[in-house]
Amino acid sequence: MTTINEEKVSKQKPLSKNKLLGIAGLAWMFDAMDVGILSFVIAALATEWALTPTEMGWIGSVNSIGMAVGALVFGVLADKVGRKKIFMITLILFSVASGLSALTTTLFAFLALRFLVGMGLGGELPVASTLVSESVEAKERGRVVVLLESFWAAGWIISALIAYFIIPDYGWRVALLITALPAFYAIYLRLKLPDSPKYTEKNTEKNTETRSIIQNMKGVWAKKYAKATLMLWIVWFTVVFSYYGMFLWLPSVMVMKGFSLIQSFEYVLIMTLAQLPGYFSAAWLIEKAGRKFVLVTYLLGTAASAFVFGSAETTAVLIVSGMLLSFFNLGAWGALYAYSPEQYPTVIRATGSGMAASVGRIGGILGPLLVGSLVTAGYEIGWIFGIFCIAIIIGVIAIIFLGTETKQVELE
Repeated sequence: MTTINEEKVSKQKPLSKNKLLGIAGLAWMFDAMDVGILSFVIAALATEWALTPTEMGWIGSVNSIGMAVGALVFGVLADKVGRKKIFMITLILFSVASGLSALTTTLFAFLALRFLVGMGLGGELPVASTLVSESVEAKERGRVVVLLESFWAAGWIISALIAYFIIPDYGWRVALLITALPAFYAIYLRLKLPDSPKYTEKNTEKNTETRSIIQNMKGVWAKKYAKATLMLWIVWFTVVFSYYGMFLWLPSVMVMKGFSLIQSFEYVLIMTLAQLPGYFSAAWLIEKAGRKFVLVTYLLGTAASAFVFGSAETTAVLIVSGMLLSFFNLGAWGALYAYSPEQYPTVIRATGSGMAASVGRIGGILGPLLVGSLVTAGYEIGWIFGIFCIAIIIGVIAIIFLGTETKQVELE
């Protein structure tokens, strides 16, 4: 006799790889549109609401505080109630809060809603990469997860186009509404998405031990996984710290270097286009050279580009180094999302990925705040970007000495 749960598993039709990538990736793209537009909105709000650099830093940081909370809460819940349910909840939370943030008139209300946007976004991303990695064969798992991440670049490019064509004439509120509305379409698509086959299989096995959330969180630090967890936490912290410190401030940094707001949007759009080849090259390399090689190479490229960008004095050097920064940093992000779920077995995979992402988001809180406070104190941009270079190199050292290669290894 089969149980109801087993019947559900047998009825669940697996999606083709491309359809899975399309459904998960589309929502990922809408998320990126919102994060991308935020960097341009911060620059616009600085003028409209006469914000100080510290207040500008808080807008970026409160988003990351929400992401830290969301990654932890929704990551552990995904191991309890399933990947798909959490996917849906996080997307709805993100969409509604994003739309409402366009209607605010005070900084406090804007910050409160950006916290909720961050919670939805922070919860969704590690759960999405976990679901996709569990649904694809080992030989192409890394490539597919990096390709999923490439939708992030598409979202950033669309957000840069919206910022360039919409914000100067129609204002930041219209831009935010545009980025929030398509996410409701992704909710419709998500309804067609089956849950992870590995999670469903584990959940329907007879005599499967029912694990508590606390057990799962402790399991991440069990002797077998402690080294991988330490490595992931260091890498996530340093990558997110530097990414949000640099990228949320890109349009504002361009203005500080003497360009007009519209010029800065134009140049950041050009830089953003380099994200796509960054992802595609990482996706090609990751199943050939391995996760560690791609992460180390692309993070070192990020550090070198950040150093040149921070000290650039001509437009040409600024744009080229900005493009290389986008290319290497986003390629590294793709590899990190592929690498993280591979460190853990199915029972604690979303918990482990979510906790690592949550620690990373603490870096995302500190990065924009650090830039804001150092700019207020009168420090040069080159010196500030030097701090991010050092952070990235610490992440590289952690991968080299603590990381294990997981290329084409079957998931437990």
